[in-house]
Amino acid sequence: MTDLTEAYRLDYFEEEGFTRTECSSCGAHFWTRDHDRELCGEPPCEEYSFVDDPGFDREYTLEEMREAFLSYFEAHDHERVSPYPVAANRWRDDVLLTQASIYDFQPHVTSGQSPPPANPLAVSQPCIRMQDIDNVGRTGRHTMAFEMMGHHAFNADPDTDYAYEGEVYWKDECVEFCEGFFAEFGVDLSELTFIEDPWVGGGNAGPAFEVIYRGAELATLVFMSMERDPDGEYEMKDGNRYTQMDRRVVDTGYGLERWTWMSQGTPTVYEAVYPEAIEFLKDNAGIEHTDEEAALINRASKLAGKLDIDDVEDFAAARAEIADELDVDADRLTELLEPLEDIYAVADHCRTLAYMFGDEIVPSNVGTGYLARMVLRRTKRLVDRVGIDAPLDELVDMQAERLGYENRDLIRDVVRTEVRKYRETLERGRRRVRQLAEEYADADEPVPTEELVELYDSHGIQPDTVAEIASEEGAAVDVPDDFYGLVAERHDAATGGTATSERDERVAELPETDRLYYDDQERTEFEAVVLDVFERADGDFDVVLDQTMFYPEGGGQPADHGTLSTEETTVDVTDVQIHDGVVLHRTDADPGTGEFVRGQLDADRRRRLMRHHTATHVVGYAARQVLGDHVRQAGAQKGVDSARLDVTHYDRITRTEVEEIERVANELVRENVPVTQSWPGRNEAEAEYGFDLYQGGIPPGEEIRVVEVGPDVQACGGTHVARTGDLGVIKLSTTEPVQDGVERLVFAAGDAAIEATHREENALYEAAAVLDVDPLDVPETAERFFTEWKERGKEIERLKQELAEVRASATGDTVDVGDAEAVVRRVDGDTEELRATANALVEEGTVAVLGSGAGGSATFVVGVPEGVGVDAGEVVAELASRVGGGGGGPPDFAQGGGPDVDALDDALAAAPDVLTAVRDA
Repeated sequence: MTDLTEAYRLDYFEEEGFTRTECSSCGAHFWTRDHDRELCGEPPCEEYSFVDDPGFDREYTLEEMREAFLSYFEAHDHERVSPYPVAANRWRDDVLLTQASIYDFQPHVTSGQSPPPANPLAVSQPCIRMQDIDNVGRTGRHTMAFEMMGHHAFNADPDTDYAYEGEVYWKDECVEFCEGFFAEFGVDLSELTFIEDPWVGGGNAGPAFEVIYRGAELATLVFMSMERDPDGEYEMKDGNRYTQMDRRVVDTGYGLERWTWMSQGTPTVYEAVYPEAIEFLKDNAGIEHTDEEAALINRASKLAGKLDIDDVEDFAAARAEIADELDVDADRLTELLEPLEDIYAVADHCRTLAYMFGDEIVPSNVGTGYLARMVLRRTKRLVDRVGIDAPLDELVDMQAERLGYENRDLIRDVVRTEVRKYRETLERGRRRVRQLAEEYADADEPVPTEELVELYDSHGIQPDTVAEIASEEGAAVDVPDDFYGLVAERHDAATGGTATSERDERVAELPETDRLYYDDQERTEFEAVVLDVFERADGDFDVVLDQTMFYPEGGGQPADHGTLSTEETTVDVTDVQIHDGVVLHRTDADPGTGEFVRGQLDADRRRRLMRHHTATHVVGYAARQVLGDHVRQAGAQKGVDSARLDVTHYDRITRTEVEEIERVANELVRENVPVTQSWPGRNEAEAEYGFDLYQGGIPPGEEIRVVEVGPDVQACGGTHVARTGDLGVIKLSTTEPVQDGVERLVFAAGDAAIEATHREENALYEAAAVLDVDPLDVPETAERFFTEWKERGKEIERLKQELAEVRASATGDTVDVGDAEAVVRRVDGDTEELRATANALVEEGTVAVLGSGAGGSATFVVGVPEGVGVDAGEVVAELASRVGGGGGGPPDFAQGGGPDVDALDDALAAAPDVLTAVRDA
């Protein structure tokens, strides 16, 4: 195995007089100009030495610092590029949120499939790191929402089959740029340390430096140069082996917030990043400190770097150590700092929510929507705990305004809706908490972390709320310090996978199929040559042609059907799939390898599917016009008779909104605009249309197919009509919630829309015939009948109750049960009648033993007043056994029965003895 020691020996270090040193505290290796330095500089080895003593020559705001970074690298031949959304799943399918500036260029650029938008480039990218959520507010330096300023260069060996080649710059130049940027702020470069810290992520790896200045990590320089390889010569910290690749990516990250903090020297990063918000929240919550308390807080802030939950096993113990170092009582220090930490977290979380909702992430129970909901609920809990008397939507709006979002009304509406839903969820969840707490209290066991995570995941119950309720039931709860990080792990990554087989290996050797359906989408006949045939385990065959008009299943559009004919035979095509550019036609027989075939599509099926695919684009456009720009496709399926489109939306879609969506959609149909396709480069398309291009998925490749349906523009691989007028008409039939935050629109177009309308009209006319009214009067008549039916049901229940009371007051059928009386009686009514009669008897202080033979089976109901030593469950169990069945219940009320109705009377005759036996037991 080879280590990376040599990879860190740079010519620049040698030329500038650096020395490689091992930290005497943590053992990390680092490079420094100061030959006498013994410590690496990073907490907990050293504290923040810039607090109250800013490390730069003047103070900077966030905006000033961002501009300083971008201008510096522009002056050094880097092109400034615009930031991407925080929802990384809009251009990649392996992650959810943008966590670093390099995410903007993965996987298409870093893999070499597409060129970067510029090379080299500089960007200041908004990011969200959910894994830092439990550190926010505590360490003084962690923010979940942040901007990563990065400069990047993409290098590849000459004559490689990539979208770029040649050397732009590598490690030496990168470190020189970094030191040059520090020098812009008057930094003594001998104070910098470059800690060796190999980087691993996403199947790639490489040497990296953490750049530390006065206790703060201000930059990370990653040199992505390796890829995972089981036979590789390098074993990295994730336990996998890696080998050098022919691409080399400079991936740097400079934390905008920390650079701004360094320039101001405030006690924590939060005062530098959120000065107005912190002041507002402290005033609102009534948090004030004496001069002595303020001085203690200031001293503690310099040591807060020791509270990183990634480095400490016990947060409380780590805080106690700081208290000892400050010579103050640990409880007193906690009492002083916790409200401030909550304030800091609220400010940071509100910025996170502004990023999420500003970039139109819709809260839901999955993906980015779940993460947004988790942050919002935690923020609401912190707001309540610290006593902030301000609506959460106003707090988020403060950050949205500061960030320059123009959709602030939407942001506030989303927050208000989510807070309302959260209250409703809490009410339901509290009952589950009490039940769970009772179970673990009875077992004398603490509530496990897995249950805490599930309670939060399913009901939104915060762990400290669980602890409060559990303590009332006598159950213990130990909340882990990284609780929210554990929750985020459940949802913080997209998943996917591929499978290989012998057939796949054979397919890989075949040339890509020429897809004729992109050349002429109206054409339904073609000629081709059979290149290969694969026999399937089920007896069918997969046929590969040199070219095809058959559309393979994809993008929610089912495959074309039809036939392949030779001079000797005709085979039916029942499915079509595509693997790595090779189209496989599933047939019921083997047409013969090398044969010349004539393909014939089912023309009616193809045209219906084309209409529904184009209609999906039109309905999606109309939904965004009516509901808002936050609406995005969450799934779609096109069928022959109808289609469905799932869209993200934070509330139910009303009938009025459905009608408006249908109106806007058909307006676009009547305009009869052309439906066009083009194949621009990925960067060109993203620059012109943004990431809303990828409503239906993220296509690979340097060039992507773009379909324009009037104002709607999407990357799409499906087949479409030539003009919107070819759709004829679009009819929306139903809407329904798929899950919280996702609504489904079901619709039809063309002939299918007319057929759907006929089905609805036929149902209406049939209902009118049954009700003997005009079709237009059906709603009013149905409402009247329903109201009368409900009133009649109430009247029946009232009469049943009166009958029960009459039966209960009847004399006879009584037996003595100790000091109480029992009524044993056969009442051939339904279970509700038996229960009502039993309740009436129990209210009079009488034991009720009632049996019924209604419905062809035997039923028993037993009720026992309080204080009578008879267990109703045991009585029912015994009586039910005598009719071949079973039953039971609590001691005061039980029911049961069995199939042997002929034995009912004998069972009731034995009831007095059963009552006596149960009472004496």
